[in-house]
Amino acid sequence: MGVLPPVARFFGADEPNEATTPDGKVLLAELGQLSPHQTYFRTHNLLTTCDPSDDDTPRLKWGCTNAYTEDSYGNPIYNWTIIDEIFDTYLERGVKPYAQIGFMPRALATDPEPYTFLFNATNTYNIIFTAWSHVPTSWQKWGELVFQWVKHEVELRGADEVNSWYWEVWNEPNIGYWNGTEQQYFTLYDYAVYNVRRALPTARVGGPEVAGGPSGTWLGLFLDHTINGTNDATGGDGSPLDFISFHAKGSPIYVNATNSAPGHLQMNVSASLQNVRDAFAVISSYPSQKNKPVIIGEDDPDGCAACQSDAYNYRNGLIYPSYTAVAFSRDLDLALRYNINLEGTLTWAFAFQNTSYFDGFRVLATNQIDKPIINVFRMFGKLTGERLVANSTGQLSLDTVLADRVRGASDVGVLAAYNQTEGKLAAMVWNYHDDALPKPDVQITLDVSGLDTHWQGCESANLTHYRIGPTHSNSYTKWLAMGSPQSPSRAQIAELKAAGMLQTLGSPRNVKVESGKVEVAFSLPIHAISLLVLEK
Repeated sequence: MGVLPPVARFFGADEPNEATTPDGKVLLAELGQLSPHQTYFRTHNLLTTCDPSDDDTPRLKWGCTNAYTEDSYGNPIYNWTIIDEIFDTYLERGVKPYAQIGFMPRALATDPEPYTFLFNATNTYNIIFTAWSHVPTSWQKWGELVFQWVKHEVELRGADEVNSWYWEVWNEPNIGYWNGTEQQYFTLYDYAVYNVRRALPTARVGGPEVAGGPSGTWLGLFLDHTINGTNDATGGDGSPLDFISFHAKGSPIYVNATNSAPGHLQMNVSASLQNVRDAFAVISSYPSQKNKPVIIGEDDPDGCAACQSDAYNYRNGLIYPSYTAVAFSRDLDLALRYNINLEGTLTWAFAFQNTSYFDGFRVLATNQIDKPIINVFRMFGKLTGERLVANSTGQLSLDTVLADRVRGASDVGVLAAYNQTEGKLAAMVWNYHDDALPKPDVQITLDVSGLDTHWQGCESANLTHYRIGPTHSNSYTKWLAMGSPQSPSRAQIAELKAAGMLQTLGSPRNVKVESGKVEVAFSLPIHAISLLVLEK
C-alpha cells in the first residue's frame, strides 16, 4: 500500500510562552523523541504584543512576544528576543517550528483597543477576539515585519535549518480569528508569503488553516486565488503555496441519564472525519494541487483545549487515545480514497504550567506526568515503513463511520506497517466506541501471514506487546487509585510518572512462525489499544 505516512508528529497550542516553562521544556523533549521522524510544533500569538509590555507570562489562550512595536514617530521596532527563546527551546529538544505568521501586533491593528483579554475555562469563547484579530493599518508594514522575521531566522540559524520549517499564515481566518474579509485574508497571505520568500526564496509556505474542513466555498476560493488570482503584494497572478492546511474537529456531547443508560460522555468522531472528507474532496478537484502536501493543522475531538465542560471529560482517560487512533487511521484511509498527499495530522494539545493535576484541559501532560493520550503517539512512532493490507472482522467500514458514527457495535480496527530495513512488523489494534460506557472486552486473534517473503527460514519471532489500557500506560487510573491527590508525595509522583510511560503487556516473548504465519490471541478492553511488534 506504499509508505505509511508518519502523520502523528505535529502538535500545537494557543500559548507560545508555555514552551519555555519547566513543564513545557520537559514535554517538548518527550515530543522530540516520539519517533524517528521529525516532530513539529505550531503555536498562535508569535507576533502578538504583550500587555502589559513587560509581562510575557502565559495564560489560557494568550501569549505574546513583543516582536513588533513602533516609536513615537511610527517607525518599526523589531525585537526577536522572546521568539528566539521559544524557537531555541524547540530546537534544543529536537522539535522544529511549524511557524504561524500571526497575530496582529497592537501597533499595526486598525482598531487597537481592546487588545488583551482574560479567559477562563468557562468563559464565552468569543471574548478572545480582540484587536489582535484585526486588519493591519499598513500592508507594507505587515509585509516588512514578516520579511525582517524570516531574515533574522536565516541569519541566526542558517538557510538549511529554516528551509526545514513550515511557514503558514494566520489561524482559522473564516471565523473570529480574522476580523477582516475573505479577500483581505488573501491580501494578508500574499504580503506574508511574498516576504517570506523575499527573505528565503526556498522557504516552505502554505495555508489557509481554515476551520471546519473546507468551510463551504472558503478553501476552494483560497485555492483559486493562489492559482490565478491577483497577487496584491506583487500585482502578478497567483501566490506561492507549498502545502495546503485546514482544521477538523469532533463534536462531543454529554448525554443525560435515561431509564436505559446513565448520564455519560458521547464522542463524535464522524464530525471530524466529515470535515476531512469534505476538504479532501475540494483539494482533489484541483488537478494542479492534488500532489501537494496536505496537513490537517488541527485534528481534535473538540474545538477548545482551554475550555472545560461535561462534554470534554474524555481528556484524562482512555477514550482520548482510542478516539485519536480511529480518527488518524481513518484520515489515512480518506487520503487514499481521494488520492491526497497527507503529510501530517496536528494535535492541538500541550501543557499548562501551575494548574491542578488532571484538571480536564486538553493537554498531553499534567505537572510533568504524561497522560494516556501521549502514548498513542509513541505507538504511532513505532509504525514505520510500508503500510500493510490489514483487515478486522470487527472494524466498521469507513462509510459507516462517516454516516452513522460509532454508536452501535464497537469499532475494533487495525493499522499495520512493515519496516524492511529493521525487519519489524507492527500492528496497532483498537477497541473504540463513541460512548464512554462500560462494555465487555473483545477477544482478538491477530493472524499475520506472508512473513516467508521476508523472513525465509525463520521459525520464531520476538513479540513485544504494548498496551494502553485500564492498568497499562495510564497515569490517570493510577492517580485515581491513590485517591486523586493534589499534593502527591515524591514517591507518588515517581509512581505516576512511571505509569505515564508506554508499557508492555508482559515481557517480550518468542512466538512460532509456521509457513510464514504467526497467530497471537489476546483480550482488549473497551477504549484500549494494543501495539504488537514482531521482529525476526
